[in-house]
Amino acid sequence: MAFHGLSRAATFVLPMGTPARSDQGWTRGMPPPSVRPATLAVARRSSSFLGVRAVGTAVAAAANVVTALPLPAAGGLRCASASATAVNPVQQSPQPSGGDQVQSEPVGAADPEATVAAYLRDGKPVGPAAQETVELAGLAALVSAEPNGASTLRAAAVAEGGMQTRAVHGGERVKGGKKARATLDAIATPIVQSSTFTFRSTRECIEYNQGTYESFEYGRYGNPTARAVEEKLMALEGGEDALVSSSGMNAVTTMLLALVPENGHIVVTTDCYRRTRQFVGTVLPKMGVRTTVVDPADTARLEAIFASEGASLFFSETPTNPLIRVLDTDAVTGLCRKYGVTSVIDTTFATAYNFRAIDHGADLVLHSGTKYLAGHNDVLCGALVGSSALINPVRRLHGVLGGVLDPHAAFLLLRGLKTLSLRMAAHNRNAQALADVLSTHPEVAKVHHPSLKSHVDHEVAMQQFPRGFGGVLSFELVGDGNPWSQETFEATGRFVDALRLPYIGPSMGGTESLIEQVCIMGYFDQPLRERQRLGICNGLVRFACGIEDTKDVVDDVLQALDAA
Repeated sequence: MAFHGLSRAATFVLPMGTPARSDQGWTRGMPPPSVRPATLAVARRSSSFLGVRAVGTAVAAAANVVTALPLPAAGGLRCASASATAVNPVQQSPQPSGGDQVQSEPVGAADPEATVAAYLRDGKPVGPAAQETVELAGLAALVSAEPNGASTLRAAAVAEGGMQTRAVHGGERVKGGKKARATLDAIATPIVQSSTFTFRSTRECIEYNQGTYESFEYGRYGNPTARAVEEKLMALEGGEDALVSSSGMNAVTTMLLALVPENGHIVVTTDCYRRTRQFVGTVLPKMGVRTTVVDPADTARLEAIFASEGASLFFSETPTNPLIRVLDTDAVTGLCRKYGVTSVIDTTFATAYNFRAIDHGADLVLHSGTKYLAGHNDVLCGALVGSSALINPVRRLHGVLGGVLDPHAAFLLLRGLKTLSLRMAAHNRNAQALADVLSTHPEVAKVHHPSLKSHVDHEVAMQQFPRGFGGVLSFELVGDGNPWSQETFEATGRFVDALRLPYIGPSMGGTESLIEQVCIMGYFDQPLRERQRLGICNGLVRFACGIEDTKDVVDDVLQALDAA
């Protein structure tokens, strides 16, 4: 043996197993290293590990981490040394013919003083170990015993080192044992606040680059906490893959830059988010990309454009911002498939709770996760979900541009998603109730909400959104009867200021209600002709309902209308 200070040591080789991946039993998006052949040094028990200076004692103590864990049942352990005899613990008890395992009856279970342990047969739990437990045991052993005893030698180097060396590496250099198990068993996904992910050998580094060792390398290319969010979004939206990023606009711009070729052509709909329009109108033309704008309901014109000009990509929100238009997604994605156009649908206002665009033929679904997905007004994030063939090129460019989601923000997004359905039900309920009340109020000229029969997209909306439309509605105040007048502008401001519950501010999707006079908040620098073209009149208000009690929200709006 190459190790010093070991007595009666044996060398074992762990059998080859499948990669330890999150879709093979590993939870929380934290894929540990692939199970691969490694040499394990097993020795007798020794004294404490950290703080010992003798190399041999350190090695022996490290070996205790291995021997204290149950070993994988699949394949057992192979003894590679004649100096000791090793028996697979799973195979120690002989099995009778026919494969039935002999178990003694539990003893003393009826004793009033007996604990639950009395129900165990032969002092062991009934039933096979969970596959995760078996895999984790083998993995923890691997982490604690690298080839050629590298981990134990490193641990000894730390123990032999000076104060600053021990301050840097102590307690962290050896990764296995209880710490590794507890990290995977924690009910809350750990925040992996690390910019860099390391390798235990050159071989692992090579295997990582070959694609046979699943791990992470550098935070710009991926993070375990962020990957957990991506896997949750895949489950919610029904997509093959997902990518989270630093903001909704980062998701939009990176997607467009990755999927639209030079001199390409994209089609977007009216009432598109202003910053998206700004990007496609000022940045993409530098690449020779043309943009055509169509009404969300005008599928005839859309097909004429596809047939005559072709297109690289179609992009639309549903519902839109701020006029809450609803796309006939089935019809649009059908046309996209017919003419070979990639379809990307932004369902930020709806979320998967109200509408899963992939189920209606969309290639990709986009979110500003800042809004309803995170749900607490404390995170900036974006998300893209859908086809792996389309996510992959976006992920590659994302690694170049660097709009990554911070691990702590990823954790907050994970937390928010857990209550998505509960929150969305409350958002839907409040917006619906407010729309119903305002639709008959004399001080309100028009309400933009798809549930109302007066809405231009009501019919298709009711077919595609059976649960609701999210928490946002827009409405126009009467003012003096002229939607573009000074008096209507000032009357709308008085209404907003008279409200007591909602905050004045941009965004939506949090637990608190938010309100904005749209011409001030989003179009303050836009000339009248542009606002008139877009339908952003002086009396237009966007109300993003939170999850407060419905009666309180409605009563507050009514008293503010009376006060204004």
